[in-house]
Amino acid sequence: MRVVILGAGIIGVTTAYYLARQGVEVEVLDRQREPGMETSFANAGELSYGMTSPWAAPGVPLKAIKWMFMRHRPLTIRPQLSATMWAWCARMVANCNAASYALNKGRMVRISNYSRDVLPELLQEVPIDFDLREQGTLQLFRKQQQLDASRADQDVLAQYDSPFEVLDRDGCIAVEPGLAHVADKFVGGLRLLSDRTGDCRKFTQALAAKAAELGVTFRYNVTIGGLVVEGDRIVGVDTTDGRVSGDRFVCAMGPYAPILLKQVGIRLPIYPIKGYSITLPVTDSDAAPQSTIMDETFKVAITRLGDRIRVAGQAEISGYNTRLGSHATDAVRHVVSDLFPKGGDVGKAQGWTGLRPMTPDGTPVLGPTRYRNLFLNTGHGTLGWTMACGSARIVADLVTGQAPAIDMDGLTAARYGQ
Repeated sequence: MRVVILGAGIIGVTTAYYLARQGVEVEVLDRQREPGMETSFANAGELSYGMTSPWAAPGVPLKAIKWMFMRHRPLTIRPQLSATMWAWCARMVANCNAASYALNKGRMVRISNYSRDVLPELLQEVPIDFDLREQGTLQLFRKQQQLDASRADQDVLAQYDSPFEVLDRDGCIAVEPGLAHVADKFVGGLRLLSDRTGDCRKFTQALAAKAAELGVTFRYNVTIGGLVVEGDRIVGVDTTDGRVSGDRFVCAMGPYAPILLKQVGIRLPIYPIKGYSITLPVTDSDAAPQSTIMDETFKVAITRLGDRIRVAGQAEISGYNTRLGSHATDAVRHVVSDLFPKGGDVGKAQGWTGLRPMTPDGTPVLGPTRYRNLFLNTGHGTLGWTMACGSARIVADLVTGQAPAIDMDGLTAARYGQ
């Protein structure tokens, strides 16, 4: 069996690895010069199993209005004459109710927990260095109202057997000593004990090297033009290097998947949500974060990656716009300077922006399509790194005709009538 994977980000590479481990001939195509160069390049670094939740939640539309008037706002909407954009926003708002939230979260946690469990198995097979830490995530509350409101989250965490602890100010400082310098700026936190941290791009590149050792062929600087259809099958992919044939195909193109799939009649509500990050050197290890801190007010994550600090956040709805403006990273710079003023050198920060492939219900789209040899692994939003190993193993099993380890109900394109 020959499988062609479209996309060499974290999703495509992990899928290639799991297929190669099953003895499948695999070829991966990507337009970049090496793996992990787009959405996987400089994300928050969180393996946030405990924070796996859809953005569409009760009360979010009202919060979104308030966020847009903040100086360092978590959300920006740049209106466009785009039916796709507004249709996606409408579908997301339609999911902002208690029943939809519970359903969508349950689907997402199913994948996230599976991914949490299979990552250690993968690392036993192929030990790789990607600045892994297993010290959890601290959701930091600046206001007592936020801490009180977290009780609902605590109930949900308990429901899904995700370990946590509620911390007062001193408890937060005990796990993140660098916060002692700004103790007056927060009241407490919720620590998610199962979360891990690590550099997604380093992992992607290292695993790609391991996959290549198993026989996977990676072809870079190749632009994918379209899928070639014969009846109910895909028979090839047209690229700038000519037509590539295969027995089965996996689309792992992140935010660009819906553009390709629309050409063959598959319409998925995946929209590119722009995010920003900066990466700066640690200047004082004791005054820097030790794991991940999620600032609940600004929705910004601050993560320790070896001798670097990654600060990521913001959600910008502006289409396929990857421009990094001169003030685009002001919000993430503000948060790390505010909480860890002595931990890193913001003056040496490197800025980045990328597009997250978001579905309106938060759940990725995995598995089969109307074409019997085309499979999907896309739509993970901000949780591609978190869900990568689980999603890849699921899709690899489906491609090779094996039953996946988790229930696929609600995880496929069928929930969108596709």
